[in-house]
Amino acid sequence: MGTTTQAAATQYDVAAIMGGLYGDGIIGLKGAFDRDWVRDLGDDIAVLFEDALARPGGAVGRGPKRYYVEIHPEDIRGFLDLATHPWVTAVCEAVLGPEYKIVEIGFDIPGPGAVHQPWHRDFPAPEETITGRRLTSLAFNMTTVDVFEDMGPFEIAPGTQWDPPTDFEHGMFPPKSLYPRYEARAQRKMPKMGDISARSAITIHRGTANHSNKSRPALVLGVDAPGAGNAERHDLQLTRGFHATLPEELLRHLTYRLVDDLEPIVQAHTIEGLVMGEA
Repeated sequence: MGTTTQAAATQYDVAAIMGGLYGDGIIGLKGAFDRDWVRDLGDDIAVLFEDALARPGGAVGRGPKRYYVEIHPEDIRGFLDLATHPWVTAVCEAVLGPEYKIVEIGFDIPGPGAVHQPWHRDFPAPEETITGRRLTSLAFNMTTVDVFEDMGPFEIAPGTQWDPPTDFEHGMFPPKSLYPRYEARAQRKMPKMGDISARSAITIHRGTANHSNKSRPALVLGVDAPGAGNAERHDLQLTRGFHATLPEELLRHLTYRLVDDLEPIVQAHTIEGLVMGEA
């Protein structure tokens, strides 16, 4: 398994990265990985999803026919490739600084019949963002399938990472009076296998209705700046054997618990407002 983009991180323009994430709140790289690599990732996710569905609390509902599953890095064959991809490291260093930490890995699966989610943030915007105008976390997403309009593509309202959370329920769900603003700005993202994106989880977004007969799995990698605190919502575990295979340069960018055997993850970041979908 290997990347098709092997250029050094210095080849990616810091100004473009910063401009995209501080402007629209989302950027992407097409063809970051080859399709065979992505097929392997999709196979791993399919097995993990079946296991999660069979385990109490293994898959967290994020709306009708829509699930999120948090996993262990060693559950997928391509973790090292993903976490050390030059574009991923360049984006993390540019926005979050040289001491960034990977705090979460998981996947979303909107299946056939998934409905529109309400517009939301993944968690309340921190004070550093609202008043300090600084992004302290990023979410990287990678689809395992080619996405088409009828498959419930991800939708984002560019620039809304800076919106004040006035009257936001739980600091995450804006009032419906603001929906016309988001819908006027909305962009639907339809990536292909191998593409990867980075976004601020604070930018207002939603999953849309899946009218197809196919699922749309997407891998999620969560990364923090020092002090952002999102690691508290997650439980990144490494077995001693897997830990020994990882380069020291990557280990210093992981917030993890070293274990002899992997333990089932108890999801600590449920989003109750997404369970019913959009009313």
